[in-house]
Amino acid sequence: MPAVQLDDFDIELTELLARDARISNRKVARILGVTEGTVRWRIKRLQQERLIAFTAITGFEMADKSRLAFISVQAENNCVTEVAKAIAEIPLITAVMITLGQFNILATCLFEELENLIKTSSDRILALPGVHHIETSIAVETVKYNSRLARIDVST
Repeated sequence: MPAVQLDDFDIELTELLARDARISNRKVARILGVTEGTVRWRIKRLQQERLIAFTAITGFEMADKSRLAFISVQAENNCVTEVAKAIAEIPLITAVMITLGQFNILATCLFEELENLIKTSSDRILALPGVHHIETSIAVETVKYNSRLARIDVST
């Protein structure tokens, strides 16, 4: 698959949309000094190439399960991908990333009852074949949260 080529216009356009996805094409065109049709065409191309998508990002307050937890997982090196995929199938889990360091998988989840978090981390994740150790952390205060990083889609 060839590398995606973004020019300066694409970058400026995505930065404007990232700040306010509801900005009108007319206003974007005025800011960037192009026609509205150019803006419309570029947005359509970026969407078709799956480089941008428009979605509503909800705050933690709107979630049924409003407490955030991080589950760091130490799995055998030869089965990290399989373990990560198994963790991703657990309903309470909202994100799974393969990482470098002492722990090679990081999972995040939103929960309401501590019992559900314990069952998920200890009973489900720790019980997976190839998992040696887990460490669970609960967020007690959010100092900064960049919602641009909230939705990462790496669909194949």
